[in-house]
Amino acid sequence: MAKHIVVLMGGMSSEREVSLRSGAAVAKALKTKDYKVSEIDVSHDLPAQLLAVRPDICFIALHGTYGEDGCVQGLLEIMGIPYTHSPVTASAIAMDKEITQNIFKNAGLKIADSLAAEIDEISIKFMPLPFVVKPVSEGSSVGVYIIRDEKDLLLAKKEWKYGRAIVEKFIEGAELSVAVLNGKALGVIELRPKQGFYTYENKYTDGKTEHLMPAPLADNLSKTVMNMAEIAHRVLKCSGLSRSDFRYDGKDFYILELNTHPGMTELSLVPEIASFAGINFENLVENLVKNARLHNMKG
Repeated sequence: MAKHIVVLMGGMSSEREVSLRSGAAVAKALKTKDYKVSEIDVSHDLPAQLLAVRPDICFIALHGTYGEDGCVQGLLEIMGIPYTHSPVTASAIAMDKEITQNIFKNAGLKIADSLAAEIDEISIKFMPLPFVVKPVSEGSSVGVYIIRDEKDLLLAKKEWKYGRAIVEKFIEGAELSVAVLNGKALGVIELRPKQGFYTYENKYTDGKTEHLMPAPLADNLSKTVMNMAEIAHRVLKCSGLSRSDFRYDGKDFYILELNTHPGMTELSLVPEIASFAGINFENLVENLVKNARLHNMKG
């Protein structure tokens, strides 16, 4: 009898619309593999919804708050429902950039100079310009501002709605991402926005960013950044799939963050990297389902 997979999608975060697209793509892929598939747009009554459909496995296609930060993972542990991607602790830590950066630094990974502060405390004297201001706990590319002068900082403060912020030295250079599946790096992709930097809009709007797969790096450099992504995946105790983002200034690789629930849309990076590595989208999704489990109890 086919296993019943529930795809958790949508949710209540700022990345809701992208999550709906990820979830729809995942559900479609699972149906080609002959699983019984249900889709749940996650809300506050998720426990009741899960009790009603009684899935064998939950595929977490959520991004951002409540879905990527350990909250849903903890619920599924309590309910005894195996799930894809990383466990509670890894999800919660990876969502907190302040804690993550300290772990990366202790693991010997190079990070940009940074500090955390309340948005109202930040001035252009915090560190040499330009610098980056971004939320401590939000999805990648959400609420990111490059501060080059007082005007940029005033705009960031005016629009800010994210709580505590990370202030980080801006690293000029290439924007890179590495996908890791079950502890093994699949490849490196470079992102070249046609205008500005790799914002949330440039990430999810077709035609606004050029994808170079594989990234135009020498083999030894590709191996170096892929090894860094594997270390990041391991030290955060991730499971299944992750994507680590880097800047390369021509000399050093700087790890920016790790995403435990990377996007699975038609413009997402991980499926593109996996495809180049010989893993099509349907098989990538099925791999995650086959490795779904409970982490804090037997199941």
